[in-house]
Formats: sequence, structure tokens, C-alpha cells
Amino acid sequence: MTTSSNTVAVVDYGMGNLRSVSQAVQAAAAGSSVTVVVTADPDVVRAATRIVLPGQGAMRDCMAELKASGLQDSVLEAARSKPMFGVCVGMQMLLDHSEEGDTPGLGLIAGQVRKFQLAGRTQADGSRFKVPQMGWNQVQQQAHGGQPHPVWQGVPDQSYFYFVHSFYAAPASDAQCHGWAEYGERFACAIGRDNIFATQFHPEKSADQGLALYRNFLHWNP
Repeated sequence: MTTSSNTVAVVDYGMGNLRSVSQAVQAAAAGSSVTVVVTADPDVVRAATRIVLPGQGAMRDCMAELKASGLQDSVLEAARSKPMFGVCVGMQMLLDHSEEGDTPGLGLIAGQVRKFQLAGRTQADGSRFKVPQMGWNQVQQQAHGGQPHPVWQGVPDQSYFYFVHSFYAAPASDAQCHGWAEYGERFACAIGRDNIFATQFHPEKSADQGLALYRNFLHWNP
């Protein structure tokens, strides 16, 4: 398959929320020169100018399927230089290791994936914290060098985004955290470095602010 000179590849390794992610990225690309392709072809990933790595389900299964699909090497190659957006478990996969299934990750961002430990704890209204966290939560943007990450451009700080997760990222360095949320404890919900940006929440389920993130990613030149 040939690709245009400005192509976003949504990586299809069998474990991502592909329909909603691809539709949201296509909506964000409307009126631009960007072509969005959903692909299970490593060569298409290599030829693309930008990469979206979705993920849902168990970390161990996602890592196993990425490797079995033959896409892992092309994703790692793309991560060296191309803008990449990881979503949900696609974000967790970027880290070194997950407590979920004692699973090694891709090692693209130093850090661990940890399980919420909220048993018996109650929220301000007296209700118990439930795991997984499911629903809308506010995100505090983390500024570095006085500015938030470019992918946040035009998105108001403390905007709400949609989460579904039992595990969260703990990057080794705060310099690689670009957004925080609170659910029983403060945790990193947007991480990145260099040409990589990733979120625990689902931009494609987060209405206008989520579309704004994808739109900013399509025009981000790290």
C-alpha cells in the first residue's frame, strides 16, 4: 500500500479501540492535507509521517499481540523520530514495565505502570473509590520551561477527559509528565518525551477537548 506524503498510521495489532480512535483522528484531520490510515502492515507504519498507538484490555495481551503481529519493530523504529501518540494501554506500553501481569513494556519512556491501591478508601462524598476508574476527570497540565506541552495548545487547563483504567503510569522523571489527574492519589495521565506524547485518558471519548488534542498532534513538529 502506498501512503501520501502526510499520513497518520493508526496501528492495528488487534487490541486497540480502532473504530473510535480512527474516526476521531479523521475528524481532527478534516480540511487538512493529512490522510488517516488504519493499518496492520509494518511497511505502512514505516512510511507514515505520524503514528497513533491505541490499546485496550490487559497489558500482557497488548504486548503479546503487538509482537505477534510483526508490528513491534516498526513501532520502535517510528518512535525514534516520528511524532507518536499513545492512547490508554498504548500509553502504558511505552514504559519499562507494568505490574499488570508482570509485563515488560517497550522501554521508550523510563518508568513503571502501577495498580491503583484504593481498597477501603472513600471519596469526599463518602462513596468508595471503585477500580477501574470509569468516567470524566479533570486534568492539570504540567508546564516545563514555563509552557505546557504543545499538544495542549488551546485546551484549557483543568479540562475534563474520559478515563477507563485500573493501572496508571509512574514515569521515572517528572520532566516526562505533561499532565496530572487525581483519583485517590495524584497520578501522571499525560506523559512524553521528544517526539512522543501519550495519554491515559481517551481523547476520542472526550468530546471537543479530545479532538483538539488530536488536531494539535497532527500539526505538532517536535
